[in-house]
Amino acid sequence: MRSLATLLFLLVLIACSPKLTLPEPAQEIVTEKTIPVPNILPILIEKGNSFIGPCEPSICINPIDDNHIVAGAILDKVYVSKDGGRNWTAQSMESSLGVYGDPVIRANYKGDFFYAHLSDPDDAPYASEAFLDRIVIQKSSDGGYTWTDGAYTPPRSPKDQDKQWMTVDPKTNKLYLTWTEFDLYSSKDTIHKSRILFSSSDDDGDTWSEPTTLSQLEGNCLDDDQTTEGAVPDVGPNGQVYVAWAYDENIYFDKSYDEGKTWLAEDIRATQQVGGWVIDIPGLNRCNGMPITRADRSKGPHRGTIYINYGEQIDKDNTEIMLVKSTDEGNTWSTPIKVNNDKSNKHQFLSWMEIDQSTGYIYIVFYDRRNYTDNETDVYLAVSRDGGTSFDNIKLNDVGFTPNTFAFFGDYNDISASNGRVRPIWTQQNGSVLSVWTAIIDFVE
Repeated sequence: MRSLATLLFLLVLIACSPKLTLPEPAQEIVTEKTIPVPNILPILIEKGNSFIGPCEPSICINPIDDNHIVAGAILDKVYVSKDGGRNWTAQSMESSLGVYGDPVIRANYKGDFFYAHLSDPDDAPYASEAFLDRIVIQKSSDGGYTWTDGAYTPPRSPKDQDKQWMTVDPKTNKLYLTWTEFDLYSSKDTIHKSRILFSSSDDDGDTWSEPTTLSQLEGNCLDDDQTTEGAVPDVGPNGQVYVAWAYDENIYFDKSYDEGKTWLAEDIRATQQVGGWVIDIPGLNRCNGMPITRADRSKGPHRGTIYINYGEQIDKDNTEIMLVKSTDEGNTWSTPIKVNNDKSNKHQFLSWMEIDQSTGYIYIVFYDRRNYTDNETDVYLAVSRDGGTSFDNIKLNDVGFTPNTFAFFGDYNDISASNGRVRPIWTQQNGSVLSVWTAIIDFVE
């Protein structure tokens, strides 16, 4: 059997295709606004071993207790904090269905946590036809300390299921899940396609509906810009279900008004994505700019606005964090807005977005090289209090770090926000050692 390091290395080799340089699209002028900057306290959650460590972290603040936070990282890590993220306990997730990475942590509005991940039911990664044939969702009703063995979306062997994301309707506690399906992962055969799928659960994750195909356009199976990727769902103020994904240098949007039973007859093209979602960043074995969809459910002035955050590579030396928004249910979209407010024309990459539903404020975490001339990297938080018209940028980490292409750095990070409490989560690499971090950030009006 291959070693874990070898398996992880094989998993990340595919998406490193060269990119075509395209002209920069028109952008709105962003006027920086000054906000009160809270004290930033970086917190180490866990440090891994040489070249094999936690990454692709996910985090969620309990909607009914802001001090209670659960996080996860690949392949099977679970972290729990009961003091707002200052101290953490760690354990490994187990399931008879296999736990094989892409962790997503979300909570319903009763305080139950859900951990969605990839599957390996035969304990035979890359060897069994059942490998990656479903998405597994495990539930914890005691705050992340113990978990069910897991429910799952209906198996679709021999097809491969990948990069799932999940959201919860705050009024009904219904769970929604979207992901990419590959007919055969990494296949160059044109008969093999990729598509975006959707499934839901109305019984607290115990059972999941038969997957529905959302994307009218199918992609290839090479995990590059010609693949349909990056489906992240969210719920609007009246129970609307929204999701966007990237494909062929564009971002597409779909929506449902009946809890996912029916969707648009034709997907809406929200924006061009210059260069596509596969991005080349020096020092990383792969990187992406896949979109994140969020809707403002707050009682603030921007209630109902839908936002899509994504990365865009302007040229080989300049990568930006972008945002588009819609105020008419996703029918039309704004000119792209630049989130990072530097003038350096350097690399900003791997962003994730959240909205604090108590205020409608937008928070986006991303990596940033504005302060360096080499591959040294910082972590920044972008904050908008005016519906994404302008952003302040705040540096989060104490000391920069330099990624190494020999380690799997991960495809994403995450961020959670509630009642002015913001908890990003990200991966760092110091030498050959990977580690997962959060930061204590409390905005007080």
